[in-house]
Amino acid sequence: MIDITPETPDQHAAAIEALYDRTFGPGHFAKTAERLREGNASLPDITRVAVSEGELIGVCRVWPIFVGIDRVPAVFIGPVAVSPDFQGQRLGLTITGEALEAATKAGWGAAIIIGSVRYFSELGFTPVPVDRFVFPGPQDMSRVMVRDLAGDASALSGRLSAI
Repeated sequence: MIDITPETPDQHAAAIEALYDRTFGPGHFAKTAERLREGNASLPDITRVAVSEGELIGVCRVWPIFVGIDRVPAVFIGPVAVSPDFQGQRLGLTITGEALEAATKAGWGAAIIIGSVRYFSELGFTPVPVDRFVFPGPQDMSRVMVRDLAGDASALSGRLSAI
């Protein structure tokens, strides 16, 4: 049995970081996406974790960001990680879908994610033109996607920054 719940930082934070280290390795901190997370606080009430028999086996963290010179708030999704023993079961999509539902209910207008277009398009994410967003470092723009939540993602463009 797998339970998917909001993150409880006191209970899940260390296990989430350990899962990220196991699935992505120590080099994940060097990615440009991490610049949007540094000094930023995730949204535990929207972040979703998967737990099986008391062990954290999956996570989709959600972060508040600003987009463009008007500083439009949006959510930045990820990293999404699933323990190797549970990969291939679509658990990452399930966790991410539940996080997106929570973000929509909370009134967030749009979501941005970096990942596999083939994978995340199943959740309604669509690729963006390469010149639509400016990241705080080099980024493979072919992996950047947006999705409407409680608003219109098509209105977002410009520099992304942490809130």
